[in-house]
Amino acid sequence: MYQPIRASRSEYVPIRNLRYHVRVWGEPSPGQVPLVMVHGWMDVSASWQFVVDALARDRYVIAPDWRGYGQTTADPVDNYWFADYLADLDFLLDHYAKDQPVDLVGHSMGGNVAMMYAGVQPARIRRLVNLEGFGSPRSRADEAPGRYAKWMAELKQFHRGEMGLAPYDSADGVARRLMKTNRRLAQDKADWLARHWAQATTRADGTTEWRIQGDPAHKIVFAQAMRVDEVLALYGAITAPVLAVEASDDSLAGWWKGRYSLDEYHERLESIAQCTVARVEDAGHMLQHDQPLAVAQLLEKFFH
Repeated sequence: MYQPIRASRSEYVPIRNLRYHVRVWGEPSPGQVPLVMVHGWMDVSASWQFVVDALARDRYVIAPDWRGYGQTTADPVDNYWFADYLADLDFLLDHYAKDQPVDLVGHSMGGNVAMMYAGVQPARIRRLVNLEGFGSPRSRADEAPGRYAKWMAELKQFHRGEMGLAPYDSADGVARRLMKTNRRLAQDKADWLARHWAQATTRADGTTEWRIQGDPAHKIVFAQAMRVDEVLALYGAITAPVLAVEASDDSLAGWWKGRYSLDEYHERLESIAQCTVARVEDAGHMLQHDQPLAVAQLLEKFFH
């Protein structure tokens, strides 16, 4: 099994009536900028371990489990709202950084949160790295009736117990699932991640099962679409230099089947005053797992 080079510790922070779990590497020191790393959809903070280990320099790294993920348990809810992630991040920076600007890294959904947040609170971000946080296709107003209907239908499915996450009989089963989803994920890393991505629980008959540490309510579609005009306005308000990192595999083509492309994403990035695009070869959407050294080198070059 993978053996981490840099050990992390768990801290629990009161944020907006929640007990937020935050994974921390290193210690704060005078003159050092905190590095905040936020994970994506159906992921956990431990996902950053491989990149943290690959950094050439020690950093004070702060990585939360978003609400309803990992060890951050949300009050019982039946759906989530995107704006809550921005507010949670703001409270998190109040706790860990006070008035000091931070270096911010976000992956996938976390990248989208980071980009939007940097437009809302530009003075709080020194530099920003977005790993495959592409956002969503442009929506049309006439899609609203169907989207709201789908949202309500999925809420009913959730309350009927039809949107649960399947359990696994062992951590090895979780690791196999991770490797099936990501063909580049090595066995030792999958074995290590499985024990952070899922948690062992005891069934009524005394046997053990492993369940993903993610609230099934995250599977419910957002009621409100992300408006591209608002996104571009937020991008235009970003004052920090931005590094937008893509994997060599074209995730957008697989997800949106022509509704959204890298070309359109690059057009959106033109709204940012200072933005550089980089590419990681031989990597898929989970590029922080596939090529952690390449990602770490891009981060350090950009930050220093």
